[in-house]
Amino acid sequence: MNEGRAAIRYAKATLDFAVEKKSADKVEKDMRLIKDTLAENQELAMLLGNPVVKNADKKNILNEIFKDCSEITKGLLGILTDNKRVDLLREVALKYIIQYEQMKGEDVAYVTSAVPLTAALEKKILAEVTKMTGKKVTIENKIDESILGGFVLRVGDLQYDASISNKLNGLKREFTNSL
Repeated sequence: MNEGRAAIRYAKATLDFAVEKKSADKVEKDMRLIKDTLAENQELAMLLGNPVVKNADKKNILNEIFKDCSEITKGLLGILTDNKRVDLLREVALKYIIQYEQMKGEDVAYVTSAVPLTAALEKKILAEVTKMTGKKVTIENKIDESILGGFVLRVGDLQYDASISNKLNGLKREFTNSL
């Protein structure tokens, strides 16, 4: 099964259960914590993807790190480790957040840029994305100097890449194909 589709299914099942138990807000906070923790801690992400480490050890580590999370989140961690899909954890957290925001009629525009966005630019982007989606949108800015300049905008499943590195790669491909 496609990894993305599997993550979406786990996220949807978790969201449906959380809504049923009236805990969707708490689980959403947990998912943001998981996403941020895995993004900031590469060693943990590598450990979860390592097939040599026993699933029981992965489960114990996750339960210790996320001990303050809701029972629904802990259940998801257990299911992912038991099914040997714990490497999907970050993707499941991202998909949960996206689905939760869509359920609330909101979207998050993830803007990756080489430098932090100015307040004026953030306001322009927010206005355009709100007009484009027709939903309430918030902006989350991520800094990635490797894109050199420009930005990458992602809203839900839509992505617009206006980065300098993307344009340079396109020129490189065009040049290589013309040889």
